[in-house]
Amino acid sequence: MSERELTFEEARTELERIVAQLESGQATLEDALALWRRGEELLRICTGQLDAAQGAIEELGRPPDPDRP
Repeated sequence: MSERELTFEEARTELERIVAQLESGQATLEDALALWRRGEELLRICTGQLDAAQGAIEELGRPPDPDRP
């Protein structure tokens, strides 16, 4: 299944919705497990995007390499 990549904001918003559903205690066990799995997937998306942003910021903060054209 191919899904377009979610933006950080989209993934975070969906994750917040899932957390609220799980905290409400209204989901069946089966639904709660599915929500948990989706939440883990969304967390990986968010973490990956944050790690990439941090790497880009660190790269921008490095002094220029005089040997690099």
